[in-house]
Amino acid sequence: MSSFVVLFFLLGCILLLQASKGLPDDSKNHNCHVLGRIGGVIYQSSRIGREQKIAMEMAIHDFEKRSLNCSKLVLHLKDLDLNSAGAVSAAVELVNQKHVDAIQGTLTLQEAAQLVEFVNVIKDVPIISITSKSSSTAPIPEKLLPFIQMTNHIDVQTQCIASIVGHFRWRKVITVYERSTSFTEDSGIITHLSDSLRGVDSFVEHHIAFPIASSLSNRGAYVKQELNKLKSKSVRIFIVMRSSLDFAVILFEKAKELGMMEKGYVWIVSDEIAGFLDSIPSPVILNMQGVIGFKNNYEDTSESFREFRTKFRRMYRSKYPEEEEYSNPSFYALRAYDATWIVAKALQNLQGKIDSKELVKQIFHSNFEGLSGRISFNDGFLTQNPIFQIVNVIGKSYREIAWWSPEYGFFEDQIENEEMKKGIFEGLEGKLTSIYWPGGERTVPKGWTLAGTEKPLRIGVPARGAFNQFVNVVFDQDRNETSIGGFSIDVFEAAVKQLPYHLPFAFVPYYGSYDEMVAEVHNKRLDAAVGDTEIMADRYVYAEFSQPYIESGLVMVVTVKPGLKDKGFVVVDAFKKEMWIQMAAMSMSSAVAIWLTEYANNNPDIRGSFWQLISSMLWFCVTVLSLAHRETIRSNLSRLVLVAWLCVVAAVAACFTAVLSSMLTVPKLQPSILDVDYLLRINAPVGCNGNSFIVRYLINVLHFKPENIRKINSINHYPSAFDKGEILAAFFVAPHAKVFLAKYCKGYIMTGPTYKLGGFGFVFSKGSPLAIDISEAILKITQNGEVNQLEKHMLSFSNCSTLLTQVADNVGSLGPEPVSGLFKISGSISTIAIVIAVARLMRRQWSIHDLVQRLLTMKRVWRWAALILTECYSGFGLRFFRETTIMGQNHQTDAAQDRMGQKEISLELTTTQTYI
Repeated sequence: MSSFVVLFFLLGCILLLQASKGLPDDSKNHNCHVLGRIGGVIYQSSRIGREQKIAMEMAIHDFEKRSLNCSKLVLHLKDLDLNSAGAVSAAVELVNQKHVDAIQGTLTLQEAAQLVEFVNVIKDVPIISITSKSSSTAPIPEKLLPFIQMTNHIDVQTQCIASIVGHFRWRKVITVYERSTSFTEDSGIITHLSDSLRGVDSFVEHHIAFPIASSLSNRGAYVKQELNKLKSKSVRIFIVMRSSLDFAVILFEKAKELGMMEKGYVWIVSDEIAGFLDSIPSPVILNMQGVIGFKNNYEDTSESFREFRTKFRRMYRSKYPEEEEYSNPSFYALRAYDATWIVAKALQNLQGKIDSKELVKQIFHSNFEGLSGRISFNDGFLTQNPIFQIVNVIGKSYREIAWWSPEYGFFEDQIENEEMKKGIFEGLEGKLTSIYWPGGERTVPKGWTLAGTEKPLRIGVPARGAFNQFVNVVFDQDRNETSIGGFSIDVFEAAVKQLPYHLPFAFVPYYGSYDEMVAEVHNKRLDAAVGDTEIMADRYVYAEFSQPYIESGLVMVVTVKPGLKDKGFVVVDAFKKEMWIQMAAMSMSSAVAIWLTEYANNNPDIRGSFWQLISSMLWFCVTVLSLAHRETIRSNLSRLVLVAWLCVVAAVAACFTAVLSSMLTVPKLQPSILDVDYLLRINAPVGCNGNSFIVRYLINVLHFKPENIRKINSINHYPSAFDKGEILAAFFVAPHAKVFLAKYCKGYIMTGPTYKLGGFGFVFSKGSPLAIDISEAILKITQNGEVNQLEKHMLSFSNCSTLLTQVADNVGSLGPEPVSGLFKISGSISTIAIVIAVARLMRRQWSIHDLVQRLLTMKRVWRWAALILTECYSGFGLRFFRETTIMGQNHQTDAAQDRMGQKEISLELTTTQTYI
């Protein structure tokens, strides 16, 4: 009986104790008045939820402790299910049953939108979101309830990820995230990340959404299966956008088992994982070696934070003793603490007169320095943009490598915002290059692989090219190895050195045609192809090409005509016909001017019969060129003409010597065939590399007949083909033509138009990220002159002068243009001298005529005869005059008068002759 009583007593005590626990919190202490009730919606099954619960309770306790009057806040917490309907129902229950004045927790904007249907119940109760999930940046519709977001905007996180990806120039990424309860949130993550990556020339090639970890029965097997699918892809950059801590633990455990934490892989995690690096066990950290992440930055050296951390660790250990060793608070605990303080201070300002609209205003007017940073709002968002710490997991912890913010990008030192200097990609190179990558790699991973493994790339090179200066494949039988070199190989190796990552590769000789080699790349039998491969439109359909590393075009090479040394009168070719004519005319005019001037001045050296005067004038034209004339020059006017002419002669002689010397020493090369049309008209045979596209180009574009095309597969066979008449012209791409003319510089020349082509490039498979990186590297070595140096080295074997290997506008026949000014001066002076001399002669001539006319006036009978005799004497000399007078005597009718007139006229003529 007594035992029954004792048992009944104990049962009653237990019931009373349970009843006391079930009493509302505001009934425990009747001495303090209740300021308000705060509702919390959290996932207590998660690490974030547990930390948020402890932080909210600490905030309530600290606020009540610091309150001057006896004030009390009541906290009602609801544990959420795995769906958004559970969050909505929990919020409705808190308002309807617990009569809370504000709700805070892991509610998202999409979940808050569903509460509009319960507006009559919820009314204007403010909701503060402290979820770890990134929120949308879209403005909150007015019809929604007051919604305040204390979470990071999704575009801020994606911008930080894009900055990291862009810094290392990774072109493709794979996104991994844990599926949420809202499809809109899942699609929004990929959309925002894709937009941010597009700004750094990258994109999401593949993304995978894992179910919520707690919803899977065999989580490890499922995660391993999906990771195995990702491992078969070529991309090696994995971004974990959104994940619970439980899912992250399983993810990296299975990734390490599959070898996806080895060299070549890159893992980037968001703040939802990186924020808990201080609170996760060491075995989990060891599975994450080399991971890069970013976490919210906060002041962890202040007195308030140290006090909070001490209390938080003590309370967390007491409630969750199984996690005693990892009880450090994360950033989300700080945000939950600050959110509770925001509501508590707003309720305190209302002094018990609770009105939802006024409460919202008080919350928006909050402005204080919290544990998580500055707390102030603008349009429902925190005004202060976050600052992320870029961390690298190494050993049993992590190290900070940089900071990042939306305003300033990357920067090295954490300083005050107003003093920050913009540091995007500046001063950060040394920090990031020392990152510890997965597998212990120290060099930056390239972020992709072509064959699913890190085996060297199989790069095909043409082994049967006609020009081994570009690709030279030689097999050494003694060493049993193949050596590969040449200009194209050197350019590729120089470009690889410019890549920001290590690229293992091996050259594989290919013995087919160039088109077949491109097809092998398309068929994945070769990873790439390097050589003197022309970029063609039909090849671009099957493969992708790099930036051209040397310009190209189709040119024609023919033999040259015989040189000028083979001509018998090469001297005559020194001047053009116009020049010779003008020289003869100027020489004649100058001599005539000098001769007439001296004749007019009675120079005794210029006398004789008419024909003697003419011959002496012509001879004077020749002898005056070399000052070999015998006649003495007495007139100053003649000397002026002679000086001007000698200046002309000196200049012309110098030009003649220079032109003739150039013609004899550097003969002008003339092509034997000028254009392609001539070859087509005569159906001439032409030669080209039979292993290249040129055969197809000649037939389809230039319309040569196939039977007229000779396929020549070696540079050494072209000269013999020309000599034997097998071809009249050879077609090369421009780089090959340079090599041919450098080797066979005598007797061959480029002629005709250049048919523009795409240039020489390296071949890659479609979509290969290596094509972009190699193109950028080619631009670098082109700009720094390295390609030009390699090309000069390739052509250095030639001993030929470059003047003999191209069609140059060498010095030809000289025209009168260079000495036209001297010609004009000398001609003007000669003209003036001739005019003066003729004027003086004409004046003297008309004086004699007047004398004779006066004599004949006295003797009217002989007037006309005397005039004729005077004209004849003036024009032909005394000898002609005597002959004329004898003929006139035979026609006289009056002998007496004739004898008298003859004597008188003879007397007058004798006097006149003496006068002259």
